[in-house]
Formats: sequence, C-alpha cells, structure tokens
Amino acid sequence: MYDRFPFIPAGNREECHSGWPSIVRVIQSRVGAGSVVVVECYPGVFLEELRRELGAGLAGADVLVTTSLFRSAPEIDTMLEPSLGDDPVFGMMNSIEIEEFFDPALLAEVRGHCRSSARTTVVLGPGASLICPQPDLLVYADMARWEIQMRQRRNEIANLGSENFGERASLKYKRAFFVDWRAADRLKRRLFGKIDLLLDTNKPGQPTAISGDVFRRSLQAVVKRPFRVVPFFDPGPWGGHWMERVCGLPTDDAPNHAWCFDCVPEENSLVFGFGDQRVEVPSVNVVFAHPEELLGQGVVSRFGAEFPIRFDLLDTVGGGNLSLQVHPLTSYIREHFGMDYTQDESYYMLDAEADAGVYLGLKEGIDRAAMIRDLERAQDADFDFPAEKYVNRFPARKHDHFLIPAGTIHCSGKNSMVLEISATPYIFTFKLWDWGRLGLDARPRPIHLKHGIANIQWDRTTEWVRRSLVDQVQLVASGDGWREERTGLHQLEFIETRRHWFTKAVSHDTQGAGRTGRRRKPRWDIRSVSCELRGNLYCSRGRGTVYGPSLRSRKRPRMCDCPGECEGIKRTEFD
Repeated sequence: MYDRFPFIPAGNREECHSGWPSIVRVIQSRVGAGSVVVVECYPGVFLEELRRELGAGLAGADVLVTTSLFRSAPEIDTMLEPSLGDDPVFGMMNSIEIEEFFDPALLAEVRGHCRSSARTTVVLGPGASLICPQPDLLVYADMARWEIQMRQRRNEIANLGSENFGERASLKYKRAFFVDWRAADRLKRRLFGKIDLLLDTNKPGQPTAISGDVFRRSLQAVVKRPFRVVPFFDPGPWGGHWMERVCGLPTDDAPNHAWCFDCVPEENSLVFGFGDQRVEVPSVNVVFAHPEELLGQGVVSRFGAEFPIRFDLLDTVGGGNLSLQVHPLTSYIREHFGMDYTQDESYYMLDAEADAGVYLGLKEGIDRAAMIRDLERAQDADFDFPAEKYVNRFPARKHDHFLIPAGTIHCSGKNSMVLEISATPYIFTFKLWDWGRLGLDARPRPIHLKHGIANIQWDRTTEWVRRSLVDQVQLVASGDGWREERTGLHQLEFIETRRHWFTKAVSHDTQGAGRTGRRRKPRWDIRSVSCELRGNLYCSRGRGTVYGPSLRSRKRPRMCDCPGECEGIKRTEFD
C-alpha cells in the first residue's frame, strides 16, 4: 500500500516536547532574569500565537516582534520591484537578505538595547537572530512549505514585510518563491549549528519541539539510510482520479488530484518519529545541512546545496490534457530569471488508458509563422488552437518513457498517470495553450507566448523526436531473474534513468552512488520497483535482501542485519 504518512524513527518519546506548556517549561529551565531568548521564525509562522503563548508562559518577559522594526510595506514593495516585476508568475532570482527588510535606524537602536532589561527578553519573528546574534537561547520556529501554501490560500498570512493577506494565492506564492523563502533559507543555513531548540509550528496550537542537538542528529541520520519525504497532493484544472484510488486519497476535499510532489525537497517535508510524537520539518533542511553526504561532491560542485532532481506524479485519468508548454533553454533561464540550470524532464507512464497520449515535438514541415499566428489568435479571440495540426501526439502505454529536453514543445494528454522525472526549477513553465479552460480559481491561467516562442526548438520534429525521445530503452545488463535497462534521459539532459525488472531475490550494486559516509561499499542496497511482481518484502533499515513474490506466503524470513526482530521489514504492493 502507498504510505501517505512516512516518518523516520529518530529517538525516544522523552526527547520530544509536545504542546505549549511543555515547551515553555523547557525554555524556562534554560533562562533566567536578564536572559535573551531569540525565536527565529520562518515566514508563515503565526507570530501572534508565539507572542501570546510565550508572553503568558514567561510571565513578566518583554516580548519584541521583529516585524514592528520593518520598513513600511510600500518601501519594501519598491525594494523588491526589480526582483518581482509585473509578471504574474515569474520573477528574478536574487540575493536579498532578511536584514534588508528592517528599518536601519530602528534595527540599530534595538540592537544596542537588547540586553539592557533586567527581565527576560523574548525577540521573535523573521530576522530575530539579527537583532541579538548571541542570545542565551536560540529557538528556530520552522514549518513545511506545503503548510505555508495552505495558509496563503486561506488568506491567513501575508508575504514577508507586506499586508497582502487578501491578495491572490498565486501572487503570494510567487513573491514567497523568489524573495521570502530565498532570504529565510540564507539565514537558516547560517543558524543550523547554533539552534538550541527546534520548534515545529505546522499545526496551530499543537507545536512540538526537540533540542538543537537532537535536530542535528536526526538530520545526520537521514543521509545514512533510505528515506521518504511526506507527499503533498494538490488539485488542478486537468486533474484526475487515479491517485485517489491507488493512494487512498479522500475524495471530498478537492475536485480532483492533479499533482503529487513525492520528492521535491523544496515543497516536501520530513517527519521524525519520537515514540508516538512527530516533528515535521522542511525536507530541504537535510540538503542544506549535509549536501555532500546526500548528493556527493560532484553534484554539489555543479549545483551547490540544492537537490537538482525532482519526482512528482501527474494524474490525468478521468481529467484533461496538461497545458501545451515548453521549458526555457539554459541560456535563456540564466539571462531572464537568474537561474543556473533549467527544467529538463521526462514522462514515465505508470499507467495509461487506451486513449492516452503525449504531445511531443513538432510535426514535419509545419508553417512556423502560421503556428505562431494561431497561438496568438487563441489568446485574443474565441478560437481553439489546433494542437494536432502542429504538434505530434504519440500513443502512450504503461511503462513508456518520453524524454523532454528543454525547448521541446510538449504536454501529457488525458487519461495518463505520469511519473515526472525532471530537474528542479519546476516553476519555469511557459504555457502556450491551455485548451480554452479556466483555472480552479475561475480565472484564465497565465500564458507566456513571448517566452515560449523564444524557446521552442523548431527543428525537433517528428522523426527526430521518434528516434531520440520516445521510449529509448537500452539493455544495460541482465542475469538470473533480473534485467537492467537505461530508459533515458537524452544526451542534452544531465539526468540518467535506469529501470530494473526482477522476479527473485536480487542484490543491487550501486557502485557508490547510493552510499553515505566513507565506507567503500554502500551501507544499504537500493531496491527498484519491479512491475512484473504483485508484491515483495523489503527492509527499510538494514542491508536487506528483496524476496520475490511472497504476498501469499505467511513466512517472514529474516531480511537484514538488524539485531533482533527487525521493525524495518515492510510489505509493499505494486501493479
């Protein structure tokens, strides 16, 4: 069964503090009269809740909220204008720091008096650590990106330094993507080694906390074992219903489920388990804290502390086509948006109905000028762009793999279940045609013809696409009960994908790619999903062996080197 709520065992129940009374007692035990407590907050944390609970729990304490020291909202808007511009989706990557949001005079004044009180002083909010860089206690109030988005949609929060509570969620997301989260992450990375208490604020009124040492120990443990992030599901105008059936999603909370982000560290979260208690943090924390251990020196040298590959699911079964689109070339995304690499991607078909298809590349001999005129006409008049007049539509079957280097016009058609494997810059999609429909907010979704037309590679036509991008499977190796294939990606893309089929116990030599630390051999064997099997058992903790078809068997053979009864033995099912 698909696990919607994965967590990583990280320690004992006693190491996790749950609820405000327990957390306040921990803080009280660490401070006294004249102490300064800094609570650095990620943008989106409910500051009023923290002010109320800490003010009441630390009786007599002086509480300062950092946003009272910010420049005025109009001043901040002017400062951010070069990075945000007027496009509803795209901005420019930048190096803005949280300190730039503060009024310089107010910041200097408060910095000089933060230790002048004989009472306990609590400084909380984004940038709190900039006011008092050496506090007696540093608390970091963190939260997952998905919860921030939910609060934006419910108009519960504004952007950093803004009062735009009622602004469209898509515009708040854009500003957070290009400014708030970048600035907050820069500061967070400098604080990892100093945090005394990590506060999980994802559930209003129900915080949990662990010590900084336990937090750092938990992040270190993650890169030494296989792990999953918490998946995030979202509806869309083209969304389907396959995931509702297979992943056990509720059907009454959304009109459909279009996306599942299942390994996008910027969007997903990690959950640490401490007995029956849970602490949820952004999964990008482990990338920031241990980039080389997680990614390897070669990846870090090229991309820095950034997870450059993303995995998500696109469900159009019972839905519609994705928007016809193209992604920017590397030179274009660097010049216009300040990104160092672009969104090369691919569609792996996990499932497909009989009429499923993928639009990919241009047809031979099309009239380029006529296509551009029709795209423009489709935006300005009551006219449907004739996509199949200009764009190839290839039938799609289960396990087909379509490669989509940047600059290739494409989209998945209806009645498909796609595993999208791509580079991380996921926001940079230039929609060319959205099939004349509205978004879930009843507004037309933004179309970017100028950007898109500038990036379409007009020589990627039918025969080249068929020869280079459609199901390019190559046998790598095979043996008794197993076969390894290379399914992509194209030589223009930096990602390579391998597919493994197996019908019995298989050991997989990762040749160091899956290992952590300094051991010469991997600490675990990486297991690939076999689509020839209905089910198999695996060990999620030790160096396990995958045992072949066994769902009908009551036997639970010892799977790994874990001492005693291994809790890591789990059952999985695949179609």
